[in-house]
Amino acid sequence: MEISALTRSVVKRNHAIISPDGYINSRVPDWDNCTVNVIINEQMGANLCQTLITTTKNSRLRGTTKAAQLFFYVISGQCTATVSGDEQPLKTGQFVYIPIGKEYLIEKTEAGTQLLTFHKVYERLEGHTIPPVIFGDAATVAAPAYLGDPALRLQVLLPDELSFDMAVNIFTYDSGGHLPLVETHIMEHGLIYLQGQGVYMLDQNWYPIKKGDSIWMAPYCQQWFTAMGKEPAVYIYYKNVNRFPTTV
Repeated sequence: MEISALTRSVVKRNHAIISPDGYINSRVPDWDNCTVNVIINEQMGANLCQTLITTTKNSRLRGTTKAAQLFFYVISGQCTATVSGDEQPLKTGQFVYIPIGKEYLIEKTEAGTQLLTFHKVYERLEGHTIPPVIFGDAATVAAPAYLGDPALRLQVLLPDELSFDMAVNIFTYDSGGHLPLVETHIMEHGLIYLQGQGVYMLDQNWYPIKKGDSIWMAPYCQQWFTAMGKEPAVYIYYKNVNRFPTTV
């Protein structure tokens, strides 16, 4: 019999590992007939929200973005997304970015579909317009070598433009691939592993990581990762970008 007091999840001052063994479902108004797991949010000290949604065939998610923009990514399965009247089907690896001030509807879901969301309060930048709605497919996004290392490949899903204050990327590591340095930076991260396994170092703590695990990294949390096992490790992650680094 498994010991119910064991978990790989860890929540600390500046980082967290959230593994599926500790999920508790949340009820979100107007997100109906689905399971919602709130993985990251401001209650833990974060400046973003990350959720994982598992649908039934009758799921229906609707709302209007107000202060926060919203990014949906299909981890597995399929659904239909309608944003301000524009309806498009979405399947595994496809996504939709919804800026502030837009009505959205997710429906026609295949039972068991898993959707990842990232939410961030939008910071307007003088002289730049609010970004448009973007439908996309990760399969069509280039995956160049990261810092010249062919064992590491980075896909940038949103345009690298100043109107955007958030980025969503997919990082692929071949087995044995690793970050070339311990990163220490102002950007905050939220991520979930789509494939593979490895070891992540966060704030001088070492954690085994595998498919399905999520990680929160606060600004200046030191970070380093190496992929292990017989297949590439792949994660999709959020970071805040393109805004002045201080309010002082």
